[in-house]
Amino acid sequence: MSRRPPLTREVVFRTAVTLADEAGAASLTMRALARELGVEAMSLYHHVANKDALLDGMVDLVFAEIALPVAGQDWRTEIRRRCESAREVLLRHPWAIGFVESRTGPSPATLRHHEAVLACLRQAGFSVRLAAHAFALIDAQLFGQVVQEVNLPFSDSQGAAEVAREMFEGAAPDDLPYLTEMAVEHVMKPGYAFGDEYAYGLDLILDALEQRRLEDVGDR
Repeated sequence: MSRRPPLTREVVFRTAVTLADEAGAASLTMRALARELGVEAMSLYHHVANKDALLDGMVDLVFAEIALPVAGQDWRTEIRRRCESAREVLLRHPWAIGFVESRTGPSPATLRHHEAVLACLRQAGFSVRLAAHAFALIDAQLFGQVVQEVNLPFSDSQGAAEVAREMFEGAAPDDLPYLTEMAVEHVMKPGYAFGDEYAYGLDLILDALEQRRLEDVGDR
């Protein structure tokens, strides 16, 4: 008979993340977590003060999975690597998208993550103001992309084509010429993946930020 590992804060947080991955954070309760761990709910309070503390720890574990950009290297390469990693992590933990920026008590991994992003931008020559703009813009695209991806009614190119066909059933092509064109010439093509739009959008943002960075440096 296998023995359960000793109950620790890390075990509590990691089990909570697994449960949220499976059923969403809304379904995660202290009682359900205790049941999964094989303990009484009151035992959890020896390790976490309350549900907010639990969520803080869970979010910290998610942030710890994201690759940190390295300051002093090519900023575009490092920020792109961080963004691609963050998208992959958030798609693995879709419940986290609603919590990663809402915690009022950020934990160590969260703070290290934000510090690394800002250090990468500042050491590349971004002013404090431009670094703030860049961070907000980059993450707005990141979070928006993940929200769209996890809520799409399809998961592959075949599913996308089927959804497109259903959308146009009963509609004359002449009534929706540009939507029809987009569906036929883009969405319904073999290999289409909505996730590919992320890299295209990210490059546009990085191009624009590089131009602003150069202008900013020139004005000093």
